[in-house]
Amino acid sequence: MIRNARLMATATALALGLAACGSGGGSNDSAAGGGDGDQPYIAIVSKGFQHQFWQAVKKGAEQEAQKQGARITFEGPPTEKDIEQQITMLTNAMAKQPDAIGFAALDSKAAEGLLQQAKSQNIPVIAFDSGVESDIPLTTAATDSKKAAGEAAKKMAELIGNKGKVAVVAHDQTSQTGKDRRDGFLEWMKANAPEIEVLPVQYGDGDQAKSADITKSILGANPDVKGVYGTNEGSAIGVVKGLEESGKSGVTVVGFDSGQAQIDAITSGVEAGAITQNPIGIGEEVVKAAMKAIKGESLPKTIDTGYFWYDKSNINDPEIQAVLYK
Repeated sequence: MIRNARLMATATALALGLAACGSGGGSNDSAAGGGDGDQPYIAIVSKGFQHQFWQAVKKGAEQEAQKQGARITFEGPPTEKDIEQQITMLTNAMAKQPDAIGFAALDSKAAEGLLQQAKSQNIPVIAFDSGVESDIPLTTAATDSKKAAGEAAKKMAELIGNKGKVAVVAHDQTSQTGKDRRDGFLEWMKANAPEIEVLPVQYGDGDQAKSADITKSILGANPDVKGVYGTNEGSAIGVVKGLEESGKSGVTVVGFDSGQAQIDAITSGVEAGAITQNPIGIGEEVVKAAMKAIKGESLPKTIDTGYFWYDKSNINDPEIQAVLYK
């Protein structure tokens, strides 16, 4: 893609510029660089900051950092379509000379130049949530999104009686989670539900308003749709809003993630259910892995942080309450 090529070129140029930079400052401020004594500094750059999911990941990372005696910064762009802004954040994080980096890529190829630079500077990289198309990250701490999306498809099929039209409103087609949560759903349906027709996937950037508009367009063109699957928090809530704004009833909504808006929609019965990840656990695992890498310890290729299906019947179970994004 032209955009990918341009972003990779930009990232590479910025990475080369970093090679000429001096060491980051030694301030005790949490936003400052490494090199301030015994406290390792881990710079974490996420895919976003606005959703409750990312706030929960941040909470988990902060809790584990306190346990481990590490210092972290945690930042992400305003929306999950701001790829260039995320690259800038990663560039700035590297300029602070961290002891390790945690990175959840919005575009799985765009940061390759910076990751190469991190490798050349012996800065270990821990991927999380969304994988990177690179062998540089030492491990990836994430939900098995493909498997989880297959579970969402299975629940959708059961809920609509294994036949009819289903739509998918996805958050993107560039991040690994975006691709896996789409493909896992589609592949399960193709293999297991021959009487379900999945309409062409629509992309709403994880934006509630855009996803709502897409949902209304889908319903207008396909009034017989029986179910809609939203692949992240913004997508799922956009689907719910689109249904409400269109006045359409009788459509089964299955989502992914578990912020308060989805919890409310499921409790009220507007949304049938969703997959929840373990965001606090993801944040904890990023810091654990980073600390092991700093100490030179070996890491597995992936760290599966798990997922759960939740609906009105089990939402108050302690196991589910512990992993909701609150």
